[in-house]
Amino acid sequence: MPTAGKVFVTLEPTPLSEIATGLQGWREEEVYREGDYEFTLITEVANLTLGEDSLTGLYSYDYVVHNYHRGRIIPSPATKEVLFSFNERQENLFLIVVEKKEIANRIANRLSEIIYGEMGRIVEARILPETLKEFHLANPEHTSVIFFENMDIPNVNKLSLYGPDLTGTSLFDQYAARGDPWYVLTKSRKHGHTVGIVRDGSVTIFNRVDKGEYLRYVADEILPLIQPPRRA
Repeated sequence: MPTAGKVFVTLEPTPLSEIATGLQGWREEEVYREGDYEFTLITEVANLTLGEDSLTGLYSYDYVVHNYHRGRIIPSPATKEVLFSFNERQENLFLIVVEKKEIANRIANRLSEIIYGEMGRIVEARILPETLKEFHLANPEHTSVIFFENMDIPNVNKLSLYGPDLTGTSLFDQYAARGDPWYVLTKSRKHGHTVGIVRDGSVTIFNRVDKGEYLRYVADEILPLIQPPRRA
């Protein structure tokens, strides 16, 4: 089963100890009422672990699901737990959220509010087109898919190449010269994972890994690709 996640970067390289202090014990409650049903929905940060250059934790939140039962739609609470990790690297502070893009974005915004008091202090990561191209060219025999965007061909927004010999074709040179790579599907030489990487920091490992291994892979191979954030 694929494991998806996304990388973010903070505008302020805050010490991990301060991040831990800001998150420790954070919790909020909301009362949900629907007909005769009433639930207390909890959102909290738990299981914080501070290491030498990383801080991991769980962001958990309750939500309401509706199930059909004997002719009625019954609301009931459920809990989702999402693993996250702050990582220090070369004077930058990155956040990895192990969840699909939409949820990861929402959690990054909430962590920004908790830590910094406002949204927008934790922002999307950016991988430059030339960096993604260099990443591919360092391991071309294992790349099987590349998507290009920002093409200079009128009415053509995106193009893609599939196959085991992408760099051996004239089409690769043409597309690379006329557009920007924004997605690469490749296999890591070092870790052996089949990985899809998007320039906005979204990373999916397609073979079976646990979430701890996902964090290790992203910290090892993806964080060095991330462009430092634009700071005011």
